Amino acid sequence: MDFASLATEYQETFDAAPERVFFSPGRINLIGEYTDFNGGHVFPAAISLGTFGAFTKRDDRTVRMYSANLPKAGVITWSLDDLKYDKAASWTNYFKGMLFELAKQGKSIDHGFDLFVHGNLPDGSGLSSSASVEMLMGEILLKAYDMDISRVELVKVGQQVENDYLGLNTGIMDQFAVGMGKKDQAILLDTNTLKYEYAPVKMGDYVVVIMNTKKRRELTDSKYNERRAQCEEALRRLQTKLDIKTLGDLNGDEFDENSYLVNDDILIKRARHAVVENQRTLRAYKALQANDLETFGKLVNASHISLHYDFAVTGKELDTLVEAAWAQPGVLGARMTGAGFGGCAIAIVKEANVDTFEQTVGKVYEDAIGHPAEFYIAHLDDGPRELTK
Repeated sequence: MDFASLATEYQETFDAAPERVFFSPGRINLIGEYTDFNGGHVFPAAISLGTFGAFTKRDDRTVRMYSANLPKAGVITWSLDDLKYDKAASWTNYFKGMLFELAKQGKSIDHGFDLFVHGNLPDGSGLSSSASVEMLMGEILLKAYDMDISRVELVKVGQQVENDYLGLNTGIMDQFAVGMGKKDQAILLDTNTLKYEYAPVKMGDYVVVIMNTKKRRELTDSKYNERRAQCEEALRRLQTKLDIKTLGDLNGDEFDENSYLVNDDILIKRARHAVVENQRTLRAYKALQANDLETFGKLVNASHISLHYDFAVTGKELDTLVEAAWAQPGVLGARMTGAGFGGCAIAIVKEANVDTFEQTVGKVYEDAIGHPAEFYIAHLDDGPRELTK
């Protein structure tokens, strides 16, 4: 998708040419799952799939929005004078939410806009379409409205939209990965302090393949909030004797030595995953820095095992894809990515083997699940940006 095709689609909807065109990526998380709300590290990257927006500023305070992905919703219209959450505003609440949360900080815009949105992220895939559209709004505010705000602050506002405006208990990883992405690099982010480092992802003869279960996952419908509550309760019990702020403050040995304080099978499993996954993420970062793809792949595998047995968020579809991937030649590692319960997994595959890999894993999956999976090569990309003609 490029400037010209977006401009044509915009013209067909709003009977005029757009002034500007923007793009905001989706994201994958290489490793570090369910650590972001536990004060641990994550290791995500922005990808070349994402959300495009063709934009024109208006003279009044009206906002008109249309999504090529949801044509039945038609053009959705609202006013800058009423930014409260409105169920009827449907998907545009992510954009309204950004403006609402920024207005609470004294930052607002005077003129409305027309916006045509077209995303090429698979629907419900867990590649973070919500953060993509939030950061698309952020990029529009930076470039079209010259809003005086940093990208890191926009990332924080995106999380506030999810937590406060929409009522989802999400961490900050998705918005950070999208908003701060760099081409061919992943971000090691300490979610406790927001300290971050970029790491070049040099795959050599290997590529990252995204495997989409095509099973929709909705955070509100999943057990995400339950897992978060379980981790918080485990932390509360540990804090009766330990001076820690998050589960990310512990290493594996420290957790083992103090797990008697938790004294509950399920809570111990949930907390153990958060603690050990954080340590795995730090080791994975060092392995990539050392160009040790073999070790990186083993850590990726271990992450999936932990998410399956300790955190119980994988499910039949993801397990089928990942276990089929493990059995293929030229695969260094595979794991679910995102919140689980459907969505996507990733595999590190020798580039020469990709076609055979997709055919073989695809057949195993369709035979077991009854519908086909989808496969994409994940190109690590820059964060939100304006596109030129």
